[in-house]
Formats: sequence, C-alpha cells, structure tokens
Amino acid sequence: MLIIRPICASDYEALYGIAVESGHGFTSLPVNEDLLRSKIARAEASFTKDVKKPFDEGYLMVLEDTTTKEVVGTCGIEAAVGMEDAFYHYRLGTEVYHSKQIAVRNEVETLTLCHDYTGAAELCTLFLKDAYRKGNNGRMLSRSRFLFLAQHQHRFGETVIAEMRGVSDEKGDSPFYEWLQKHFLGIDFVEADYLSGLGKKAFMAEMMPRSPVYVCMLPKKAQNVIGEVHSNTKPALRLLQAEGFKFRNYVDIFDGGPTVECSLTDIKSVKRSRLLTVEIGKMPRTDTSFIISNTKLADYRATAAKLSISDEHDNVVLSPELAQGLMVENGQQIRVLSL
Repeated sequence: MLIIRPICASDYEALYGIAVESGHGFTSLPVNEDLLRSKIARAEASFTKDVKKPFDEGYLMVLEDTTTKEVVGTCGIEAAVGMEDAFYHYRLGTEVYHSKQIAVRNEVETLTLCHDYTGAAELCTLFLKDAYRKGNNGRMLSRSRFLFLAQHQHRFGETVIAEMRGVSDEKGDSPFYEWLQKHFLGIDFVEADYLSGLGKKAFMAEMMPRSPVYVCMLPKKAQNVIGEVHSNTKPALRLLQAEGFKFRNYVDIFDGGPTVECSLTDIKSVKRSRLLTVEIGKMPRTDTSFIISNTKLADYRATAAKLSISDEHDNVVLSPELAQGLMVENGQQIRVLSL
C-alpha cells in the first residue's frame, strides 16, 4: 500500500536522496543537510501547532510504500508565503506609448519585481521516484493535497499558488536567466537557484533591477520562454489547470516559469471532496477509484483505493487493512475524492 503521511526526522536520508534525484530547478529541496533537516523540523512543528491564522507553517509529506518501507515521493503545502522571507515574482504588465502628432501607438510588455503573492498558500515540493511514475500514483500524490486543504482550510491563505518550473537545459541553464546574470547578478543560474532555496535572498533585493524591464529589449531566446514551462512540468500544469488554476501574468524571477493561482474554495477537488463515515468490514467490489484521507493533522494519512460510494448515503465500508493504514476506526470520518 502507498500511504501519504507527514514527514518525520527519520525520513532525512530519504529526503536527501530525493533532493539529489530531483536535480536542477527544484528550488524547494536544495542538496543541503542543514536546510533539509530544518525543513523536516519545521514540518513536524507545523503539524502539531495550534493555528488560528496562517503564518509561516510548512506541511511537508512523504509517500511511503508500506511493503518495502521505502519513501518514494514527497509533496508539500506552504501555509502563507512571504511572511518571514520576501517572496519575489515578476509581474507581466503593459505600458502604452501613443502620440497623436505622429500617429503612432505602441504597447510594450514590462516585467516588474513585486511581492504580490505575500500571504498566499503554495503547492510545492512535488516529486515521485521514476519507478513509481505509473498508474494514478502521481495524480494521487498531487491531488491528495486538496483533501488536506479542504479539511484544514483555516490553516492556509485564501489564494493558493503553484510555481511551475521554467525552461532550462540538461545542464540547468536558463535562457531567461542569462541576461540577468550578464547585466545584474553575475552568478550562474544553478547557484542563484540554490541560494534562493536556502532562503538566502538578500542578494535579490540588492542586485535585481529596480525599475521595470522592457521585454522587447531582452534577447529573443529569453523572450520566448517567459511564461513557458519545462517539458517535464507540463503534466503537472495540465492537472492544475483542470482544477481551476489560472496564469495571472506572474513569472519566476530566475527562469521565467509561470505561477498559477486559484482561490482555495474554488479548487474543484476541494469543492468535490466528501466526508463519509467509516464502517469496517468486507469491501464491496467496484472499479471506482478514490483518493482517501483521514481528517487528522499530526496523524494525517492518505492513500488511493477502490470504494463503493453512494450519493444517497454518507457511509463507506473500509477493509480492516485499509482502515489501519489510514489510522481510522469504526464511526470515524474520512474525506474522499474521485480519481
């Protein structure tokens, strides 16, 4: 059985392996022992914290194969970004230049550094090992976060965002970043991305262009990747778009990848998830698959299984094995979402 659960200190080696395997551009998991251990400790504290209003909590979870006891993936949600460290984006805008005298009108795209998403929740740190990228495993891992958001809405910002990985080559070099490196930062993309992942962001405020950047003045290869996603990220983007996430003209400051957003209460899976009461027994045969989670916090568990669910009834039968995996007992509630 594949079970999603909160990360714990004993998962450090597995998380380090995922950080190495994820490669360039996966900013939320730099290959750095101190940072990874700090992320785990922060997540452990967040899952047990009494929260009245979201602040700087981070909910990092892992996907465990209970047969092999191996951690094979991870996913996370940030409660409210930018509350302690600045959270930068470029906002794509338009400036209009018009002269009646010479009968010329031009619209010019601009990039303006901003902190507009401060306080938003963020879907992040989604990674699944190659051997498990089959069936509905990736979809289950990603969408399970919507069950957690639905159950614990007061812990998250009203807007939910996801930063999509931008275009870069096999070496990790970004066409969008090249001009920034040449004229402003002076360090390569991999180093800048790594420092950002470590939370060492002072150099951004010190070295990034303070005035709007005219897109037409960038090299063509930089212009062409603004708002575009890495080829490996296209399936994740399609999944989020199906949930109602939209691109609102905000892009990453390093690789130009798009950030998509949706109101938490408008996410389709949040709206469509249901609470059902558990009956432990022999499960009826069915071909309908669901993502299932308990309603707990520190003991949060989620998985996927085939369930027989009726629109007319608010109960569902779980096998003893499935109930044990989800840490639920007879009469307790679970939240379900069709796969």
